[in-house]
Amino acid sequence: MIIFPAIDIRGGKCVRLIQGKFDKEDIYGENPVEIAINWEQQGAKYIHLVDLDGALYGKSVNGDVIKKIIQSVNVPVQLGGGIRKIEDVKNMLHLGVSRVILGTSAVKEDGFVENALEDFQEKIAVSIDAKNGYVAIDGWTKTSDMKAIVFAKKLEKIGLKTLIYTDIAKDGMMSGPNFLELKEMKENVNMQIIASGGISNYENIKKLIDLKLYGAIIGKALYTEDIKLEALSNYIG
Repeated sequence: MIIFPAIDIRGGKCVRLIQGKFDKEDIYGENPVEIAINWEQQGAKYIHLVDLDGALYGKSVNGDVIKKIIQSVNVPVQLGGGIRKIEDVKNMLHLGVSRVILGTSAVKEDGFVENALEDFQEKIAVSIDAKNGYVAIDGWTKTSDMKAIVFAKKLEKIGLKTLIYTDIAKDGMMSGPNFLELKEMKENVNMQIIASGGISNYENIKKLIDLKLYGAIIGKALYTEDIKLEALSNYIG
């Protein structure tokens, strides 16, 4: 299982939001580039970036910081937040992003995911951010009428290979991920599933490994040092 340290960027700084709420923010670093370098030095094989401003405003806002991170590390970087058009995908891949994550646009724009997959294939992932089992959109500020599991099956049918699943109620709460929903997702679709939200201790990691998931995104627990990247080699080999 791949561990993805999360760097959420807002206003050029590394922050963590609680349950995706923009008025509940903790700042963990003024320089996301230094944080990315630190995660790589501690053994990260892949880094997960989120442009929070982009997610909220529907366009890339922190492109300069993202570019500096990519230029400063030797591991692949995946990025989500504000990717609404094919041109946005092209721009991020041109910056050196290894995998672009679609969120709101995957729900709201008919045909967008199909077009992105046709052009970029495995370089595309979709993030299903769920609230009470329904897909959330627009920086998690709204909930659609689409059930998460139904949406996942639809995405698999059109050829998606990588899916990120977040239970918003768990995000930033350090209370553990939603194992029941992750298990249901794993049983119903045959994609690479990355768990996100609430991963807070080594026991959580063990359970995710038992579910045979492709990856896990860890944010707050790394910043509070409840989980240390260097120690995870004991669990993931």
